Amino acid sequence: MANGMKQTDGSKTAYRMFINGQWKDASDNATTDVNNPTTEEIIYSVPTGTAEDAQEVLQAASDAQKAWAALPAVERGNHLIALAAKIRENQEHLAKILVAEQGKTLALAMGEVGVSADFLEYPAHGARRLEGDIFPSDNPQEHLMIHKVPYGVCVGILAWNFPFALACRKIGPALTAGNTIVVKPPEITPVAVLELGRLALEAGLPPGVLNIVTGTGRELGRELVTNKITRLVTMTGSTTTGQKIFADCAANLTAVRLELGGKAPFILMEDGDVDKAVEGAMLSRYLNQGQVCTCSERFYIHEDVYDEFLEKYVAASSKLKLGDPMKADTDIGPKVSRLELDKMDEMVQHAIKQGCKLELGGKRPEGPEFEKGYWYEPTILTGATNEMDIMRDEVFGVVSPIMKISSFEQALALSNDSDYGLSAFLFTNDNRRIQRAVAELEFGEIYVNRGMGEQRQGFHNGHKLSGTGGEDGKYGMENYLEKKTMYINFSE
Repeated sequence: MANGMKQTDGSKTAYRMFINGQWKDASDNATTDVNNPTTEEIIYSVPTGTAEDAQEVLQAASDAQKAWAALPAVERGNHLIALAAKIRENQEHLAKILVAEQGKTLALAMGEVGVSADFLEYPAHGARRLEGDIFPSDNPQEHLMIHKVPYGVCVGILAWNFPFALACRKIGPALTAGNTIVVKPPEITPVAVLELGRLALEAGLPPGVLNIVTGTGRELGRELVTNKITRLVTMTGSTTTGQKIFADCAANLTAVRLELGGKAPFILMEDGDVDKAVEGAMLSRYLNQGQVCTCSERFYIHEDVYDEFLEKYVAASSKLKLGDPMKADTDIGPKVSRLELDKMDEMVQHAIKQGCKLELGGKRPEGPEFEKGYWYEPTILTGATNEMDIMRDEVFGVVSPIMKISSFEQALALSNDSDYGLSAFLFTNDNRRIQRAVAELEFGEIYVNRGMGEQRQGFHNGHKLSGTGGEDGKYGMENYLEKKTMYINFSE
């Protein structure tokens, strides 16, 4: 069982949790099935971890943490570089699991695995640059030093849309900083993340440094978050869940890093390049079936280019091919679950009742190949207003509500009129407008004249209800270190 798998049951493969370098079932042997959103077939099962399992894994991570932190940072980094190499060696295998459990296209899954290795390597290569500070003291013969130290045990809670990448995005900086980590994958897409346990063993990662447990947020997750051993919680997911975690961390004053939902505005002004805007919209709305927190969720198009943009965007969207995500010519796979599919369809139908006009899609595709699976056609709605639910609530799918605007001031005001502040898009060639957007758009990530896609050295963070903390780059690394101030007096 070196790979964490148990005896298979028909076509279903059973996985175990990875605790302290060993594979374990849940303490009560309960399991949860994982289905394939393309076929609706049950293909995996994973343990349904309990509060008792959470206590065991946290203790294992705590026991391992001091020895891990005592290693020179460059040695910790070397362990992560070795793990990244194992990920690259297993790229296709891991990608196929992601397709099977989440429904993204194989090309995107291959990209996710590659990015995941990057998320480990970037902080690992910077291990020698974990800097503190020295300041002049007000006292004679005294040094004032700010030393940066690990928190201890971290808990990483993941969203289902990019589970493998999100795991590595947290593991990389957490372990480089000297923390140990317990990762809880999402209930509906846990399997690729569990494979990290096998790769960690092959890479020689010490036991207890990286642990992976599966179960519900209600029991396993809550114990992980509220246990006194946990000193930092880093979570990517919905705003509602993030708010509950934030509240649960209050009792122990546990540090919290949250990357939550978004409602990204997509602004095209009259001087913007329409073709470039359409290209950016296609990427920023349809990647991963629109199941990306930074996807463009609401469109504000200037009246002078509105008709041209709409015509080109509808034409490009209508050419997208739905189908088997394992096939190279597929553009859009299924939604991740029946629940997510039904929620999105309800939002579309409600928007139409509120006054939107359906320009494209708005339904599940027809044909025998779509009888099973959670499919939805690319959908474009016009006549939207900022008061409509479709412009205020996160859709997380292939739905584009579009509103006509007449000025840049209107675009800024409408964009900021939201509880969310994760990402925003602006297409204009007016440098004054770009500089105003930098100053006035209330979002943590702004893309100007291009589609989405953050980089490792950047900082991925949200404002308002889109989160607190952030990921990536040197600022992301800071989130996994706390400060210790030293006043060293050496006078006689």
